[in-house]
Amino acid sequence: MRVVFLGTPGPAALILERIVSAGHEVVLVITRPDAKRGRGSELSPTPVKMVAQRLGLPVAHELSALDTVTADIGVVVAYGALIPAARLLALPMLNVHFSLLPRWRGAAPVERSILAGDQETGVDVMTLEPTLDTGPIHFELRTPVAEKTAEELLNDLTNLGGEAILTVLGDPALHSNSTPQVGEPTYAAKLTPSDFVIAPRTSVLEALRIIRLGRTRVQLPKGSLRLVQARASEEVCTPGEIVKTGSQVILGLMDGAIELVEVRPEGSASMSATAWWSGVRSIEMEWSEISQPGNSL
Repeated sequence: MRVVFLGTPGPAALILERIVSAGHEVVLVITRPDAKRGRGSELSPTPVKMVAQRLGLPVAHELSALDTVTADIGVVVAYGALIPAARLLALPMLNVHFSLLPRWRGAAPVERSILAGDQETGVDVMTLEPTLDTGPIHFELRTPVAEKTAEELLNDLTNLGGEAILTVLGDPALHSNSTPQVGEPTYAAKLTPSDFVIAPRTSVLEALRIIRLGRTRVQLPKGSLRLVQARASEEVCTPGEIVKTGSQVILGLMDGAIELVEVRPEGSASMSATAWWSGVRSIEMEWSEISQPGNSL
């Protein structure tokens, strides 16, 4: 099929590669404009643009570029903006969405499924509509959430997304037929820096889920500490304190404690919690909610 591909981040770039490898003719790639990424001041292309350029595909940053090509279908994967109704009338589009719709419509379905404790999630290929993630479903694949980190779950869903869109593109019956979404919608709002902060009032269950997102931190008297890996502990610790008990470094929470396994001190590389504790040379340390959530390691 002649395909226009719209997407921006790394998972979308991997799915674009799979579409090309499967033999579909990608006549145009539309992605978000180059932007400053990381700590540098130079503009960088999106992951989708980098892959498209490597594959020799034409790239544009504006939807008006759709007027310059003829295609059978559009494929949208995390493009980052709504597509106007007029564009969808001119070129029908399929959207690869990383949740089991109508659960977790919106920007952060992977993270929200972890924070909510969902047992299962998946990928839906739906007809794209002007409204947010409301279209009927053509095909769905599922996977358990289990104890996966956000990175692990996103990798699984990216692989399923590539499989799902190729299945729909290769099957006229799936492409031509769809089923309306059924159930009560939930919305996956974009995460803010405060969503990654653990405070003394956080429960053990909530803390372990937040840590699975990555970028999780607690505020120390001097600087902050990123929590890379942790597990529930039966040890007792006052909420708001970090103590060393036997071989465990324990962080006290509202309803119990967690054992810190791997941490990343501010300005340092990741290390074991016991190695970090030896470095701080403290018997007991208080911690609290970060007063300025916008700060990050």
